[in-house]
Amino acid sequence: MAFKGEDHLDSLPLPVQRMHLIQVDSVQRWMEDLKLMTDCECMCILQSKPISAEKDEQSELILSSQYSTSDNLQLLLKRAWIISTELTRIAQKLEKNRWQRVHSMTVRVNCHVRSMINEYNAFTRSSSEEMNQLENLLIDKCSEFTAFTERCIQVEDEQMLKSMKSCINETLTTVAQYFGQLIELVLTHEAQNLLRQIESSDSVYITESAINSLFSLTQEGTHLCRIIAKEGGVVALFKICRQDYFRCLYPQTLRTLASICCVEEGMHQLEKVDGILCLADILTDNTHSEATHAEAAAVIAQITSPHLTFTQHLSSFLENMEEIVTALVKLCQEASSGEVFLLASAALANITFFDTMACEMLLQLNAMKILLAACSDKHIVDTPYSRDQVVTILANMSVLDQCASEIIQGNGVQLLMEMLFERSSSGNSAEVAACERVQQKSAVTLARLSRDPEVADAAVKLSCIPRLIKLCRSPTERNNSDSVLVACLAALRRLAVMSPDRLEDSDFQQLVKPRLVDSFLLCTNMEESFV
Repeated sequence: MAFKGEDHLDSLPLPVQRMHLIQVDSVQRWMEDLKLMTDCECMCILQSKPISAEKDEQSELILSSQYSTSDNLQLLLKRAWIISTELTRIAQKLEKNRWQRVHSMTVRVNCHVRSMINEYNAFTRSSSEEMNQLENLLIDKCSEFTAFTERCIQVEDEQMLKSMKSCINETLTTVAQYFGQLIELVLTHEAQNLLRQIESSDSVYITESAINSLFSLTQEGTHLCRIIAKEGGVVALFKICRQDYFRCLYPQTLRTLASICCVEEGMHQLEKVDGILCLADILTDNTHSEATHAEAAAVIAQITSPHLTFTQHLSSFLENMEEIVTALVKLCQEASSGEVFLLASAALANITFFDTMACEMLLQLNAMKILLAACSDKHIVDTPYSRDQVVTILANMSVLDQCASEIIQGNGVQLLMEMLFERSSSGNSAEVAACERVQQKSAVTLARLSRDPEVADAAVKLSCIPRLIKLCRSPTERNNSDSVLVACLAALRRLAVMSPDRLEDSDFQQLVKPRLVDSFLLCTNMEESFV
């Protein structure tokens, strides 16, 4: 029962992984968007025309001094998100022939577009001719769109409205096309500016500010990561990681690299600049801070993620794998916090999928003993996410025959038994999913290791059989997870071979004797009152 295809980096908690999707309370989100929406209503009257050139220049200075580049880009992206949402809603209202709503929303989009362009031009000083042309095309098309929909609300003839509808659809498509091209151009332009600062500046402060802004952009999604990678972001950041002068910036530089390398373009760039060798050098250099080592581990976790389909070309990783694995095991052993341990163990977990030799290396490095010892320290292995990484490594190592004795010596069967009781304390969906993975993988590890009589005997003495039966029969105990059920049935059957007398006859007849698929169907159809 393999776990190939799972993405361990995606399973990390939000503060550590810096996930792209930010979970924000809906009221908080509405409060943030409210200012933009009310500004838009004002712009309906003013039509974005400055009262005088002198005052406009003054307001530009105020705006540029109030906000940093990162803040301005966030404002731009929020405005772009609103416009994109409004365009989608216009298409939906148009389908239902809600002409009054279509017009009011078109006016709103028109104002948002003008506001966005004005806001962007207020903080940028070097827009290109191509960008100016696109801005004018978009503004003209939005004005045309608004005028068109205004005519529609004055028409009562249904047939005429039907004939106008195709023209409106065409105009809407053109507006969306121009808008998409402008946003792409603006973001490319901003990425280029930030990368120029990173490559040309000798100032730690300026470079740090540019890297932080670049990282902020990467959090907006994979499309922005592709833009940054295509513009040479990976190359520029690895140059920073090769200069001792910028050592203090290594953690945020590596964090940004980890984000960019979630896309194929970033991975190709990493390979071209010998990024793996650079990461290996950082991990094995004891003069670097723990924070730097942890962020380097995060990059390794990202580029070896089983979820990615484009890791096969990382031939240089195999050349440096022994040094990397050794350094990651050491980082797990010496981790001063749960976050550091999580990043290092996630990288190791992914590497065990990436290449089978990694499991043998881990065995030679006493990784089993180190990981089991870490699990007894609640300050280090303090979340289901961390336990998920540990049990993933144990499950992948358990295919090796020598693993059984290590598990017995490190009291690993007791740990696996405890993991069968993993439950979420918060009810958070990501944490619940992590708990399910912990239960599933601990059952799989038990099934694999129980081919060794000594492990099977230890599992039976620790009452693993009753717990496995409970997980099979009670859907709530396994959070209705089918994958946990299959793993528990497999483990139960393996232990039943070793100790058949430990099962009630009804359990044997329903959970062990039938075909696995029949037992599975029986358990999935059980009512809670059956238990």
